[in-house]
Amino acid sequence: MPAPVLELRGVRVNGRQQPRLDRIDLSVQPGERIALLGPSGAGKSTLLAVANGLQAMDQGQVLWSGEPIAKGARLRRRQQRRIGTLWQELRLIDELSVQQNLNCGRLAQWGWPRALLNLLLPLETEACSAALRQLDLDPSLLNQSVADLSGGQRQRVAIARLLRQDPVLWLADEPLSSLDPRLAQDLLALLLQQTEAPRALVMSLHRPDLLAGFSRVVGLREGRILFDVPANALKDEALQRLYAGTPAP
Repeated sequence: MPAPVLELRGVRVNGRQQPRLDRIDLSVQPGERIALLGPSGAGKSTLLAVANGLQAMDQGQVLWSGEPIAKGARLRRRQQRRIGTLWQELRLIDELSVQQNLNCGRLAQWGWPRALLNLLLPLETEACSAALRQLDLDPSLLNQSVADLSGGQRQRVAIARLLRQDPVLWLADEPLSSLDPRLAQDLLALLLQQTEAPRALVMSLHRPDLLAGFSRVVGLREGRILFDVPANALKDEALQRLYAGTPAP
């Protein structure tokens, strides 16, 4: 059996008044698509930041593909190449073209000399075109500035950038929260299409109505896991407990 793509063991992240995460145990297998649910401040974003190595822990251990996070910066960067994050604000660079933004997904593999060349020349055009086609975007967009794209196009370019990176673990921090319902459904469908085994997806959501297509649902409240169940076994009672005392999502 292959090693889990991600393991969190007894993870704790301290906060000012209470832990942001407390005694978190989570294992993600290749091919799994896990939705993180919970009220605002539950710890979803912190969990994802721990998972991609951007958030230090006060206690516990994180393993990527069965290996603990390396202590040396160079070895850690090598591990992090296999982890891609889709941020809510996308983090595209408006001053650059679509092609340059797509190639940003390759920077960890290229190193600085080729990264600087990306600012001057159109590199790996065919690979960039292929990434756009996978997301139903016309390769003629490659030379356009990201700033000129529509909201839906920007979302797809951000996913295409992850395709260029080719990570095993995909993390997404509420990328649907600012989208209208139809665009949210379209983007979610695209993400689920791209994260079949050996890839895995962990996505934080604020809408329980978008759980179709996920294999597991993890409920977080006050930094702790309230439930971890198959998506088809999630009960309304569990959601009521998860959001008790908070406005309905």
